[in-house]
Amino acid sequence: MASTFPWWLAPCLMALLFVLCASSTPTNGTAKLTQGRLVVHGNAAIASTDENFICATIDWWPSEKCDYGSCSWGEASILNLQLSNTVLLNAVKAFSPLKLRLGGSLDDMVIYQENPSQPCGPFVVNTSALFGFSNGCLSLARWDELNKFFTESGAAVVFGLNALNGRVTLRDGNELSGKGYRARVHALQYAKDVITLKSLVKRIYKAQQKKPLVIAPGGNYEEKWFREFIDKTKPSSSLDVITHHIYSLGAGNDEHLVEKILDPSYLDVVGSLFSNMNRLIKSTGTSATAWIGEAGGAYNSGHNLVTNSFVSSFWYLDQLALSAKYNTKSFCRQSLVGGNYGLLDTTTFRPNPDYYSALLWHRLMGPKVLSTNFQGSKKIRAYAHCAKDFHGISLLLLNLNRMTTTQVRVSSKGANYQREEYHLTAEYGNLHTQTVLLNGNALLLDSLNSIPIMEPTKVDGSQPIEVAPLSIVFVRMPDFPARACL
Repeated sequence: MASTFPWWLAPCLMALLFVLCASSTPTNGTAKLTQGRLVVHGNAAIASTDENFICATIDWWPSEKCDYGSCSWGEASILNLQLSNTVLLNAVKAFSPLKLRLGGSLDDMVIYQENPSQPCGPFVVNTSALFGFSNGCLSLARWDELNKFFTESGAAVVFGLNALNGRVTLRDGNELSGKGYRARVHALQYAKDVITLKSLVKRIYKAQQKKPLVIAPGGNYEEKWFREFIDKTKPSSSLDVITHHIYSLGAGNDEHLVEKILDPSYLDVVGSLFSNMNRLIKSTGTSATAWIGEAGGAYNSGHNLVTNSFVSSFWYLDQLALSAKYNTKSFCRQSLVGGNYGLLDTTTFRPNPDYYSALLWHRLMGPKVLSTNFQGSKKIRAYAHCAKDFHGISLLLLNLNRMTTTQVRVSSKGANYQREEYHLTAEYGNLHTQTVLLNGNALLLDSLNSIPIMEPTKVDGSQPIEVAPLSIVFVRMPDFPARACL
């Protein structure tokens, strides 16, 4: 479980069509040009997210954390991350704010130093201990350093708490909900703990208007366990956010990760999980909202040059969009830095492609989600939101096809004025590259380690949107007449 800290916190008007002819013609080389049709319903929003939907995690894992013979965490732990690094600071500040969730499996092995004289050491490898490490300690001095970083970067912080301290674990069950993983807590007991935590929050912050949110359980979704947990916390309104984890691509050593990422049928399956959670929340009548507390694509630290490369942005952006469609309010990416799925490189903090994908989402996709219906190639994934802090709408278009360009022609009244396009492609066409191109130019840090300015291409709205093979396109259309976005 976790708690947020209080410094952040008619008939259809129109069915607007993106009309595309149903044809397929060769283009230069071996590429083809296909066309289809996308309908965006702008009269009313179908769902909503928090204003600041994007979230990233910082984990406890020490450098000795290894998976499949690879030790990919380096100095990325909450206990030793180089908080003074300029790139790290600038990367977080660019979001203004970025939600940061501090936590992970070792939440339940953390001891908190209560006074400076208390012994306080790091996690130590212990194969007989839960999760393979002995207890580690968060010192008062490190807590001060973290809070200084939060203040300087403007981060919005969620902090994971130890749910197993002083408790004998049930080893038939990392995740404590449902069937658990290595350890588990029954739903009834977890609900009692949450109720107690909520009462503590109310007492400690009674003089403050804004109080931390209580967020739980932070584990894998299992409907029976989650339903019982919600039912037990609902009468006391102790639960503000119900959060679950998802690693939809499977194990990090899977040799077929790229095929999964580019398979629309595989991506569609994930939507059912978000839909089930949304349905559960509605059926129980709880006031709690849903978050994705941890999602890294592939579990066990991800896969080098897959979950930290350009191809990763296809599953990541698709899950952001699908989860938003089902009223998920925030989505926490595992990780900000660390493992093989960091938004930032573990050693240099240089942004990986998913960082720029997340930043564009944060700046362009507003909280209101619009209904879309694409008729054409199943390799095109299309989503629409009201534009963030702007009139009109923003589109996200993903082309999973390796050989085909899809041409999207807008043909609705009032939407033919100038629009802004952000085309993301892989450097040299290499899906495993860690350098992403924006409108043909590499996104690189400057000499001051500043995050590059991401300028759009301005296009005559009467011209088609061309989504190249294996590319991602964000489009902001300020003149698109959507009543939901007024």
